[in-house]
Amino acid sequence: MPASQADPLVRALRQAALPLAGEADLDPLLRAIGDARYALLGEASHGTHEFYAWRCAVTRRLVLEKQCAFIAVEGDWPDCYRLNRYVKGYPDSGTSARQALAQFARWPAWMWANNETAALAEWLRVHNMALPESQRVGFYGLDVYSLWESMAAVVGYLESVDPALAEEARRAYLCFEPYGGDPQAYARAAALAPASCEDEAVAVLRALREKAPRYAGDGPESYHNAEQNALVAQGAEKYYRAMLRGGPASWNVRDHHMADTLDRLMARHPPHCRCVVWEHNTHVGDARYTDMARSGMVNVGQLVRMRHARGAGVHLTGFGTYSGTVMAGRRWGAPMRAMRVPPARSGSLEWLLHRTGGAHAGAGQPPDMMLVFDGSRDGGINGLDEAVDHRAIGVVYDPETEHWGNYVPTLVPRRYDSFLFIDETRAVDALHTPPLPDPDAPETYPSGM
Repeated sequence: MPASQADPLVRALRQAALPLAGEADLDPLLRAIGDARYALLGEASHGTHEFYAWRCAVTRRLVLEKQCAFIAVEGDWPDCYRLNRYVKGYPDSGTSARQALAQFARWPAWMWANNETAALAEWLRVHNMALPESQRVGFYGLDVYSLWESMAAVVGYLESVDPALAEEARRAYLCFEPYGGDPQAYARAAALAPASCEDEAVAVLRALREKAPRYAGDGPESYHNAEQNALVAQGAEKYYRAMLRGGPASWNVRDHHMADTLDRLMARHPPHCRCVVWEHNTHVGDARYTDMARSGMVNVGQLVRMRHARGAGVHLTGFGTYSGTVMAGRRWGAPMRAMRVPPARSGSLEWLLHRTGGAHAGAGQPPDMMLVFDGSRDGGINGLDEAVDHRAIGVVYDPETEHWGNYVPTLVPRRYDSFLFIDETRAVDALHTPPLPDPDAPETYPSGM
């Protein structure tokens, strides 16, 4: 989009933009969320300080003003449950949020093992300690990756309440033993042979549920934690089998699992409770209004809208940035590194918003801003009813495909209900010291979400 063609849209964006400088500026967003029971907060990358900081600010207000019952994030259930125990003040849950977060070991650990999350967790613990145990705000993981960790958690729970069933579960899970804790090895084996461990994973879950009434009084949330770990084991087995088939199958398995987990969490809490969800924009923003739909992909934001928008209310918030630094890896599993985020490419949403604010707008227009859409096709912003490229930064950067691989064509006011833009951002403050930025590394783009 040439600058001359962009000028009318930039002027319309400038008229609609709301300042974003402090927590008081979030008032229009809180009003827009209103009585929605599902408030989903995105991020354009998994490694940007400002996205975490603003989500923390929004979440604090949602907890205080909307009485949200829990926070659910794009993280593994076992790791997040340890933090849940800490913020709720359960016995033997650790002495600090940093201690709990240091146990997040799965790559990319910086997604949750960071000081931004630790600060929210400490605030949440203080908030919770003034409440009855039944009203304390939880912190849960929605993701499906933790196959071996979840199986170990199921067996560990059963050992304390039902040693006989623990032994049965251990024998069933032996099906996975030949793969040495490597889910990709399991996926390759399942792809090459008709045999799988699906029946064993399902059998453990079924046996656990059949005996659930016997486990009453085993401590707050203990049974539900075990049941969810059994569900994760079942879901992860399905996910890793789908992974090697390619196409949208594994993505859809994962996002259905996350949406189903969110539904179970809501069902376990009081009627009409509310929740906050933290995930990447690619999970939060409704996939039907991107090119993901043409590929047959669905996502959490789409599924939550389809299931709950009419009765419960859903509000989806996206995030974006123009330039800065981000924490990422040069390949999957590589050491984290603070990397440069190049200026957004011409014609993209982030380029338009960069031109909307700051020096481009003259005195008085802040570089950071918020858009709250009115529900119409263009969101109340003339010219925003056409698809525009929208940046998506993942956990892996590929320098070879920077210029064409990290933008998602998006009908912005349909994909989101609101959007927060931070013009210049910096890498998240990881608990484990990352390597210094590589001054000789080319500008790179993220490929993993």
